[in-house]
Amino acid sequence: MTKEQKFYKALQDVFIGAKIEGTSGFINLMRIKSNYYRKIEDILKKDIETALEKYPAFRDELFDKLYSFFNRYFTESGSIYFNSTPFHNNIYEKVYTDEKDVILFWKTQMLYYVKTDRIFRSLPVEFDGFKFYFDASTIENKKANEKRSLIFELKEIKQDKTVVFNVHYAEKGRVTKAEDILKELKRKHIQITEEQLERAFRVFEKQSEVDFFINKNAKAFLQEQFKLWSYQYFWDGAKEWDADRVNQLQILKSIAFKIIDFISQFEDELVKIWNKPKFVKNSNYVITLDRIIFACHSEQSEKSLKLVEKILKHNGINDQIKEWQELGIVDESFKTSDIFETDLTGKHLSKKYEHLPIDTKYFKDLELEILSQFDDLDKSLDGWLIKSENYQALNTILPKFKEKVQTIYIDPPFNLDSSDQFLYRTNYKDANWATLLENRLRIAKEWLNEKGSIFVRCDYNGNWIVRCLMDEIFGKENFRNELIISRISKQDPKVQKFNTATDSLFFYSKTDAFQFNLLFKQLAKAKAERWHAMDSQGQGQALYIFDYLFHPPKGRHWTYGQENIKQMENEKRIRIKCRKCGYIHISGSWKGCPKCKNKEDVKVEYLLAPTEIKQIDSNWTDVSGYTSNWDFQTENSEILLKRAIETASNKNDLVIDFFLGSGTTTAVAHKLGRKWIGVEMGEHFYTVVLPRMKKVLAYDKSGISKEVKEYQGGGFFKYYELEQYEEALANTVYENHDMFIAGNKSPYEQYVFLKDEKMLKALEIDYENNKVKVDLSKLYLNIDIAETLSNLTGKWIKKISNDDVEFEDGTKINIKDLDYKIIKPLIWWE
Repeated sequence: MTKEQKFYKALQDVFIGAKIEGTSGFINLMRIKSNYYRKIEDILKKDIETALEKYPAFRDELFDKLYSFFNRYFTESGSIYFNSTPFHNNIYEKVYTDEKDVILFWKTQMLYYVKTDRIFRSLPVEFDGFKFYFDASTIENKKANEKRSLIFELKEIKQDKTVVFNVHYAEKGRVTKAEDILKELKRKHIQITEEQLERAFRVFEKQSEVDFFINKNAKAFLQEQFKLWSYQYFWDGAKEWDADRVNQLQILKSIAFKIIDFISQFEDELVKIWNKPKFVKNSNYVITLDRIIFACHSEQSEKSLKLVEKILKHNGINDQIKEWQELGIVDESFKTSDIFETDLTGKHLSKKYEHLPIDTKYFKDLELEILSQFDDLDKSLDGWLIKSENYQALNTILPKFKEKVQTIYIDPPFNLDSSDQFLYRTNYKDANWATLLENRLRIAKEWLNEKGSIFVRCDYNGNWIVRCLMDEIFGKENFRNELIISRISKQDPKVQKFNTATDSLFFYSKTDAFQFNLLFKQLAKAKAERWHAMDSQGQGQALYIFDYLFHPPKGRHWTYGQENIKQMENEKRIRIKCRKCGYIHISGSWKGCPKCKNKEDVKVEYLLAPTEIKQIDSNWTDVSGYTSNWDFQTENSEILLKRAIETASNKNDLVIDFFLGSGTTTAVAHKLGRKWIGVEMGEHFYTVVLPRMKKVLAYDKSGISKEVKEYQGGGFFKYYELEQYEEALANTVYENHDMFIAGNKSPYEQYVFLKDEKMLKALEIDYENNKVKVDLSKLYLNIDIAETLSNLTGKWIKKISNDDVEFEDGTKINIKDLDYKIIKPLIWWE
């Protein structure tokens, strides 16, 4: 290729990325990008021709330099960031600012990390005389960064014996039915073994895995990179430059900056879509029978009894009972008639069944009636479970929970070499992992109130990254502890190193006014009353003890102050012991040892009371770090979470975990009487987390249940899904109009999407009457408008009816006839 052809090819690669097959939001994005690029390329070519009219000899050099610069930012996903870092002799002047001697830097820190996915293309595969064709045209790419496996479905067998497969991502337990495929192939006289079939699948799966990012400020980034890249080139031989040479270099800069302008415009659009609030959908409530009966803390009423009876006679009760039986909450002999008992006091719930959890997904036509039992709905909830990629959740519901969270506990996926054994990805590059955490930790800080704290669990692969990130985001001054916790130690004599037995749990507060509760543990053997040296580490001043001014030992200070010492003297809980002869002085003024006349060579001691407990320190290896009650590979133990939550919160405080995993954090928070939020994106949200929380409401006997006497079951929580970035991209529609707007700005500078209608599927625009109607059913089924508006406005829900939602401040919004202006940020961003 000529230098010019190489440049335009590199520019297309930078802007669009590699071709991807399938159906997804990113595919939609690539189509939109391609249309945009084709239009802007024509204008760019004309501008370059015009600029080169006076300097035709500069043509090859111009394209060579443009190619050299832009090619370094090519990524297969179309993301814009470093592939290599140019050097500049003054670059460190920018890094070392604000009197910081160390600043954390990594190559993707200016980005939002979206996901890692494979660039699938339809692929022919041949070996051992067999011919296969894998059709990737209909594969629906991952919505977020969840770990999902591929499944293969036999599509057809062509006349030349080519076996054609459709390829999909697995969901809801779907798997490749290899046995059925082999039977069908045999029926078509294709004799292939299971091993050969698996080999064909593996060949297809070995396709490029790429990282998807969005640059937070592409224009500033690329302009800065151009200046750094061009520094030496521009100034090399500057003393000999004539006017023509200066003009040529100005052309290079001008064209480069025009290209940067139009590249960054589209990247800015992606930032807006990434950060736009997301719709709530597929929401349901889980509530135990006793909470329905005793809603609002009122006496048991005939109305609420009739509501429970209505639930028990509903068509959905059979599915509900089946779920209870699968969860082990009731046995096969259970009958709905057992739920009520009648005695001299009247009809009431049986103690045995009062904590049966009702999931409103089985009773949607009764849901509003159930919710109407509560005078203040959101404040009556114990928690929220949210199925979502966690950045989208943190960003979307921040207005509702900003500065309301007391404690954050997260156990993010460890940065391992492989993720084969886990239900989520763990094999991140260091830079990707740092970006993933930075994006989420920075916004999580806004959730914490002034007394709030955060715990982050990590292993030896990532602790050096976590500590640096936490210091930068929360401040070194708010570092409290690196707690050492146990992990499952695999004893392998073949490994040429010590087996890893511990993880780190970093504990940071938001401010120095944080909540901290001293915790104690039971000693295996009680300690009797005993005397202990009354000096501690760190130099201190002299104090009067028994009317004599004693200086503490060198490098030490007296453990107690002057006022306490006087009180301890009166209570005979302090003494002086002569180091030379052992004489004990416990009352009266000290005038020296009466036996050996020694005055200064003494030991000051205080009396420790007998105790059966010990204050907990930073070594938490006395409790298990992991358990396996829920068949989850990295299930944090309840006793570990109990210790963390009790350290930094009190009853009714709000606790959140946005890397929820198996749900230990929310389970423990509920048992300890805290409010809670759990965010998880994997499919195990429905197979592990939700069932676990239903069992917690019904009274789960495992974990810490027996030692928390206040926990007896019962509760009320909401669970829902959030719209994902991929889904927003898939629903984004741009009008195919003349893309440039009249005005003073050039096509490169103006915002080319300004007139475009975003998420057009949701809008019906009556231009003649200047009216806009919203039909959200064109976007998603089962949108929860009330919760969506609550997240958007930051107002907590008080009441929900068929027609409107009432918020805590008394305002009401009609949800049947929505004013599009209210939800404009969700469907039409600017």
